[in-house]
Amino acid sequence: MPSVPGSPGAFDLDDPGLYLNREISWLEFNERVLAESMDPRNLLLDRLKFLAIAASNLDEFFAKRIGWLKRMLHTDPRTRTVDGLTIAEQLDLAVRRCHEMRSRMEEIWRKDLRPGLQSHGVEIVPYRRLDGAARDSLRRYFEGAIFPVLTPLVVDPAHPFPFISSGSLSLALNVRHPASGVERFARVKVPQNRPRFLDAGRGRFVLIEDVIVSNIEMLFPGMEVTGWQALRVIRSAETGSPGEEAEDLLELIESELRRRRLAAAVTLEISGSLAPSRLELMLEELELAEQDVFTGKGPLGLTDLMQLASLPLPELAEKPFIPAVPSSFVSVSDPVSLFNEIRERDILVHHPYESFDATVARLVDEAADDPAVLAIKQTMYRTSPDSPILASLIDAAGRGKQVAVLVELTARFDEANNIEWARKLESAGVHVAYGMPNMKIHSKICLVVREEVNGVTMYAHVGTGNYNSRTARLYTDIGLFTSDPGICADLVRIFNYLTGFAETLESSHLLVAPTNLRSELERRVRKEMDAARKGLPARITFKMNALEDRDFTRLLYEASQAGVKVDLIIRGICRLRPGLPGLSENVRVVSVIGRFLEHSRVYRFENRGDPEFFIGSADIMKRNLDERIEVLAPVHSPELKRQLDDVLEMLISDRRQGWVLKDSSWTRDCGIEAPGSHAQLLAKAPFS
Repeated sequence: MPSVPGSPGAFDLDDPGLYLNREISWLEFNERVLAESMDPRNLLLDRLKFLAIAASNLDEFFAKRIGWLKRMLHTDPRTRTVDGLTIAEQLDLAVRRCHEMRSRMEEIWRKDLRPGLQSHGVEIVPYRRLDGAARDSLRRYFEGAIFPVLTPLVVDPAHPFPFISSGSLSLALNVRHPASGVERFARVKVPQNRPRFLDAGRGRFVLIEDVIVSNIEMLFPGMEVTGWQALRVIRSAETGSPGEEAEDLLELIESELRRRRLAAAVTLEISGSLAPSRLELMLEELELAEQDVFTGKGPLGLTDLMQLASLPLPELAEKPFIPAVPSSFVSVSDPVSLFNEIRERDILVHHPYESFDATVARLVDEAADDPAVLAIKQTMYRTSPDSPILASLIDAAGRGKQVAVLVELTARFDEANNIEWARKLESAGVHVAYGMPNMKIHSKICLVVREEVNGVTMYAHVGTGNYNSRTARLYTDIGLFTSDPGICADLVRIFNYLTGFAETLESSHLLVAPTNLRSELERRVRKEMDAARKGLPARITFKMNALEDRDFTRLLYEASQAGVKVDLIIRGICRLRPGLPGLSENVRVVSVIGRFLEHSRVYRFENRGDPEFFIGSADIMKRNLDERIEVLAPVHSPELKRQLDDVLEMLISDRRQGWVLKDSSWTRDCGIEAPGSHAQLLAKAPFS
């Protein structure tokens, strides 16, 4: 834990000790997710789901952040981040925390969740313990559906060490010739297109790797398999060369995907101990050190537990819900009345409590079908493979409308899906632009241009989340529907900037990165500081995924010292240390972890009794403020401001799901039985 430098009122805001480490702060977020898997207030399958999510998060952390740290260690090892740690120190600290977390995940599964499943009639059993009929059934499945897919790869002078893809499960085998005694190392990749847990009947499941090993003689006839371990490799997601350029961004990203498949390994997971000679071979081939190895005691790849979390056992999981349809959308039956409704007043929707498909997707679908619509313009950062919105845009182009889509090809881990959609859109006649190689288009904006009796009218949607029907059921996001002329005119300029060729990106009503978003947020913080010094009410409430930017963190310290009440609802990374006397005693930081992933971004300023609200895509991270195309939209309606105030206050005061950061430690009251904010918002949603 960092020490508190100086005395109250005498803080050097350049002191690295005032800033929490980004990597460790993210790992603390995953600790909060993991804590949900241990919380007895959650139902069993939901706890299993949280364990699977935490395992998936950790894999992603290795690929993204450990991969980045390792790359930086070779290119600029002396770099220190704002918290004062070198790259080497951060890497060592982060890897140790990751290994500790992995061990705890195994223990939660082995000592808590697996016995819990067994008490409810769901058992993970070894193949050898099955009765004859069940073994015969699984062997027939193995022979027909698994064996033909398997490829045994031996390592000898004629066969090089096989490539191990990132995240895949493999079996490392020691195979011996019974006559000569010659031993060989072999690898068998476990097929990813088969269930990890094979149904053996009567609530019993067997791990697929257990079934493969139990029938391994079919793969190595006449040989003896004298030992085996499961293993996984995670490879870096950081593969591109800084400053790399291409004439065709699509080709550049496709090249990046090919390189990522072959990217450097960052960690090796092994179940059980591997013979020293075999381990030495693995480390040499993967170019890893011993500290990069995690030796587990249970099944690897706990993300696959999501299969069990999806079992049809309704008494062991949260009751499914149907998202509500807001009254503004229930009362309209055709495109004309829908656009009339938006023109009459701004509308705010809150997902997943309110339906994404019946609101956002419907807007695009109605616009595609409406003869009066002239054009539709849309950004796409992450979307689902079966996206109804993109299908509607293709339909709109087929009807002769001008359709422009800004596809962000560099959305991490969604590149392949976005490339596929980009090609479909282009072949349908949609104007597709890919943005800029060094600046992601992260904004969530849609503009509809319509011919009406009084002339051309524009309608807009500005959201906090992706245009993705699937994640809209899992992530909390907010969207604003408006026909405000100022907002729509700004969006026209933004789309023109993104598809055209211009020196600057101008806006009058929207806050847009990288031009005025940072400066306008900072100006409003300083305005609150001025009000506090004059004895006027002064308060800032930010809801976001991360507070990572050093300069903005420093500004919030200054705001607290000036007497501004600062409430921060932060899902993940937080650099600020709240509650330090003389520095940050006016800052409260809450993190809400629960059924849904908190994803919405809301910025509220007291503004001397006339609160200002902005919603949009940007977090307080350097990349969001300076290196991406981000949009925050103002919310003007008093009614909608009250709605946002209600949500923010509910999240801040949540003691069931809310974790509170004090200095550098997160705590939560585990004795609260009252419903958390997610349950309360589900109950309040209209027509739910």
